[in-house]
Parts: sequence; structure tokens; C-alpha cells
Amino acid sequence: MKTLYSKLLMAIMVGLFALAVTGCNTVEGFGKDVQKGGEALEESAEENRKY
Repeated sequence: MKTLYSKLLMAIMVGLFALAVTGCNTVEGFGKDVQKGGEALEESAEENRKY
């Protein structure tokens, strides 16, 4: 069962990566997308920070 789950997870990850890469026309575009994702994650973390 673990092997099937691992293969399924890997297939999903490869599929998502392929969609992400084809969604960007250039490496620069991919870098911008990654940067935007990082900024959104950072902003969300700051908003939900518990002191």
C-alpha cells in the first residue's frame, strides 16, 4: 500500500510541476512566479503570527 501511495504522490507532484513550468513562458517568468508565491507565504505567516 505504501508503494502505491508513493507512486501516486510522485505522479501528482510531477504533473503539478509540469503545469507550473508550462504556465511560464521563460525561466524568468518561473522565477517571478516562485517569488510571488514566497511573498504570499511570508505575508500570510506575518498575519497569523502569534506573540
